Amino acid sequence: MRAAKSMWVQGGTPDMSALSRRRALAITLLVAGAFFMEMLDGTVIATALPQMAATFGVAPVSLNIGMTAYLLALAVFLPISGWIADRFGARTVFACAIGIFTFASLLCALSTSLPAFTAARILQGIGGAAMVPVGRLIVLRITDKSRLMTAMTTIVWPGLVAPVLAPPIGGYLATHHAWQWIFLLNIPLGIVAIALAMILVPNLRSTDRRPLDFIGLVLSGLSLVLLVYGVNLLGAEHPTTAAMAMIAAGGVLAWLAIRHFRRHPTPLLDLTPLRIPTFAIGIYSGSIARIAIGTAPFLLPLLFQIGFGWSAFAAGALLLWIFAGDLFMKAFNNRILRRLGFRPVMIANTLLLALSLAACGLLTPNTPLPLLILLLLANGIFRSMQFTALTAIQFADIPPPQLSGANTLVAMLTKLTLGVGVVIGAAALNLSSLLRGHASGTPDLVDFRFAFFGIAVLALFSLRDLFRLDPAAGQNLRGRYAT
Repeated sequence: MRAAKSMWVQGGTPDMSALSRRRALAITLLVAGAFFMEMLDGTVIATALPQMAATFGVAPVSLNIGMTAYLLALAVFLPISGWIADRFGARTVFACAIGIFTFASLLCALSTSLPAFTAARILQGIGGAAMVPVGRLIVLRITDKSRLMTAMTTIVWPGLVAPVLAPPIGGYLATHHAWQWIFLLNIPLGIVAIALAMILVPNLRSTDRRPLDFIGLVLSGLSLVLLVYGVNLLGAEHPTTAAMAMIAAGGVLAWLAIRHFRRHPTPLLDLTPLRIPTFAIGIYSGSIARIAIGTAPFLLPLLFQIGFGWSAFAAGALLLWIFAGDLFMKAFNNRILRRLGFRPVMIANTLLLALSLAACGLLTPNTPLPLLILLLLANGIFRSMQFTALTAIQFADIPPPQLSGANTLVAMLTKLTLGVGVVIGAAALNLSSLLRGHASGTPDLVDFRFAFFGIAVLALFSLRDLFRLDPAAGQNLRGRYAT
């Protein structure tokens, strides 16, 4: 494959090192805010489905098409986000993506039928497909290696917090106000974000006008659509052979896409970063970790409601202790990684993360509340460290010409694996019910124990790649502690 030899420029000035730290920090915070808005919007509607279904005059389960349509739009347009930013300029694409997402939020709030809502969610997915990946690409381009870990920590944190905050926020708005406010809140936030993007963000663009790899776009888009939709069907209460067929077809198309990208002179997705060990760790080990981490915000509210008999709001509010663990650890993640190094920290943290997930399977209605809170705090601490370490190290050794392709790969796999985590959690509950021969859809404490233990074992599989990691990996991110 021909390596990219492009240069990114802003108004004819290729050197972005003059960008002030204060401005770079403001841009990073802006991208983090956009990420939070997108992640929250993608998960918060789950708790408002009954109210939305009543408005549209359909069954609550029918609203799944709105969530699936959003994921499918993301899957189709994520691969092309890097090419569009290279061609039209990062600021232009980033601001337009926020505008599309904000306008689609208004359309969602104004929807009076399920088809109209689904169309608005597709438009939201198109905006979200470019908003976060292009924003992160901007941060990668303006941040030197010594500050990359701090920048990546700032960006990744909303991805940890939003799924935890979504249940109580969605439940509160749907119960005490109206579900439309879930989407209306995005409008003032989006307007402010667009204004800040136009003021702060440099309009970086590539000097390499590479043509659009249309065949690669079709292959990658179709494969992701089939995989995402098939995985969503697989997580249903009664998965069908159609789900397995879609996943198999998506896998075949993904293999054809990878083969195409490796042979094409100017591929839509540059796969050469996968040859870099630190990036490969973030992709392979990171995907396993994200799948395991993504199950907790899904399984725990179900455990508290179905297994413990608590209300939906109480179950969602208890997840705020995971958020507290994330928030607490945010102040220490970078210091620990800089002092101790990536390899030992990630190995130890993987073991602790798996242990905390397995411990969730031992919870019962008689578990003392302080012990339960302590476990949720620990889970938040370990997932925060794992996300921070993996997100930082995967970009540690990527040369500037390969940043666009590497960033797009990470965005695609992050979206897919976090969704797969929810599906695997649901599938584990259904599998336990099937093996034990009791009614599917009504899991008991034994089913939850089976699911959490299985997810804990899955998390341990990421250790294989971590043990192979060079002990010196990530030294360029550690500053004065590097040896």
